[in-house]
Amino acid sequence: MSQRNWTSLGDFEEILFDYYEGIARITINRPHKRNAFTPLTVDEMSRALDVCAERRDIDVVLLTGAGDVAFCAGGDMNVKGRGGYVDSKGVPRLNVLKVQKQIRTLPKPVIAMVNGYAIGGGHVLHLVCDLTIASENAIFGQTGPRVGSFDAGFGASYLARIVGQKKAREIWFLCRKYSAQEAEQMGMVNKVVPLAELEDEAVAWAKQMQELSPLALRMIKAGLNAELDGQAGIQQLAGDATMLYYMLDEAQEGGRAFLEKRKPKFTLK
Repeated sequence: MSQRNWTSLGDFEEILFDYYEGIARITINRPHKRNAFTPLTVDEMSRALDVCAERRDIDVVLLTGAGDVAFCAGGDMNVKGRGGYVDSKGVPRLNVLKVQKQIRTLPKPVIAMVNGYAIGGGHVLHLVCDLTIASENAIFGQTGPRVGSFDAGFGASYLARIVGQKKAREIWFLCRKYSAQEAEQMGMVNKVVPLAELEDEAVAWAKQMQELSPLALRMIKAGLNAELDGQAGIQQLAGDATMLYYMLDEAQEGGRAFLEKRKPKFTLK
């Protein structure tokens, strides 16, 4: 693996958030729990994703887990209570649903670097990323019905869109585990590489995307999401289209005319 000088983008307790040449990397940093997330983990991921959305010098985001055993093993069952995963104030939360939506609507590509187990909620996290590159030791699967949980949102509908209804039902109804190679054959994974090459491969993909039009990537991501995400997806696509419109002379004329208290002179060129 090539050596890169990643620069920290802030101090967090349960994630690492760093930067390298236009690429942000969010790492779930709970290897002692196979990177299972708590409400704090998810809150910190959400804050990092907000930064990624706002900073113009971030083009692509990588999501991974610390160590070489797990990407993410889902929610930490040690803090699961009635109503959700209990935070430090005793409030049960399912804030990972917000993070799923943030990844989907982030106007930049998100690559999951799956370096081991992607199970349960961790499996859904990699699914909602735009691309998935997995190490040869990666293991995928669902555990929800086995541990009293499920994801009937993206974890079901988007999974079925990727692998088909029959396979999605097998994954959920049987709670089996699948190798990286099997996941690639199903279409859940874009590429499988040796663990030592995982970061190199993900960075190479990010670098290739950095050579492309960021606005075009933003619009195609919104377009690909729009059908599956219903009105919320159409709203995201419409918002991006509005942003493009605001860049036109026609929109600028409308705003100037309002401020100058005159009739606008719209012309189509």
